[in-house]
Amino acid sequence: MVSRKSEPLAQDDRTYTYEGECEHRAWVEVDRWAIANNVKQIRHLLSPETRLMAVIKADAYGHGAVSVAKIVSEIGVDDFAVATIPEGIELRRLGIQQPILVLGAVHTSDEIKAIAHWGLQPTLCTPTQALLFSETLQSIKRSLPVQLNIDTGMSRLGTWWEQALEFVQLVRGLPNLEISGIYSHFATADIRDRTIMDQQHWRFQQVLAQIQEHTTLFSIPTVKPCLHLANSAATLTDPALHYDMVRVGLSLYGLYPAPHLRSVVNLQPAMSIRARVTQIKTIEAGCGVSYGYKFIAKQKTPIAVVGIGYADGVPRHLSNQMKVLIRGQFVPQIGAITMDQLMLDVTAIPDLQVGEVVTLLGSDRHHSISADDWAEQLGTISWEILCGFKHRLPRILIN
Repeated sequence: MVSRKSEPLAQDDRTYTYEGECEHRAWVEVDRWAIANNVKQIRHLLSPETRLMAVIKADAYGHGAVSVAKIVSEIGVDDFAVATIPEGIELRRLGIQQPILVLGAVHTSDEIKAIAHWGLQPTLCTPTQALLFSETLQSIKRSLPVQLNIDTGMSRLGTWWEQALEFVQLVRGLPNLEISGIYSHFATADIRDRTIMDQQHWRFQQVLAQIQEHTTLFSIPTVKPCLHLANSAATLTDPALHYDMVRVGLSLYGLYPAPHLRSVVNLQPAMSIRARVTQIKTIEAGCGVSYGYKFIAKQKTPIAVVGIGYADGVPRHLSNQMKVLIRGQFVPQIGAITMDQLMLDVTAIPDLQVGEVVTLLGSDRHHSISADDWAEQLGTISWEILCGFKHRLPRILIN
């Protein structure tokens, strides 16, 4: 075998840097106008005294936390909510000054120190957690505003509502902790039957009444904790659930938590998913398409290959079920969706060209496809669809 030394890179090769695709194969469009519209629509439902918290966890439900935070911060959202400490740090580094609530539980001293350093507001769920916070904050000589999560029936994070008074009294007695908020979370606010939601609301009211009766926590208006209970669905359902603040996630991005809430406000979806045609070919009758030959052509068929796949967030279970939009026309997807590509039957568009834009989610002329459409086909929820688009798809702001 003859060995061969590698030739050195030419000067041009060494100095060239690739920072992105000149013409994206696929991308996420985020509509600035739509988000602004949604904030305005939600504000119309609130009293002037009610704060609006923008929930931008999970990279702003897939829309891009940095971009969304800039947009809503300029519009005048009062508070932010994230799920993790790194999500909160990202917003602080961006220059966000509003309060940022970390919804997830925290259990280590290092995490507590990071929260204190970056000026985040943690959620306290248990007495053990509260004791650790107080001990850690004493060691670094810092005080911190904290919010208490009361479990009124979600059976997720939080102290069970029947022990809420004791929990509040414990936290109030611990040094270096200041109760800045008390909240709970609905489990069924998106369904028409209000039985469970009303039960949870009653429990929350009982907790507040007990706190009012047995403590002085609410006696000084200037330091009274912010009370909040309503998610997007509850915000759209009943003003009596708004309290001091509402936490809006899904509706901020233009989707409704349930069909029966569509008439309440005029929300506009902010996300579109688009990709480009990368190759066009014609297959003969009897020819199979993609892995497993889940589609076999019954006749001579022009097909288009599109540069997006399940590694980008297009669910593989939509194979042979979904339609896309090209030039405002619905076009069927065929064969198994692959990691990086999918195929279309483009019989309806005989003059299609490589490079043309395909709309997977969003509007194209007079038609549109929504995350709700995909969710219904897959038997899941629109939240999961939005959060599924991967970071190798660039987020591009429009409008």
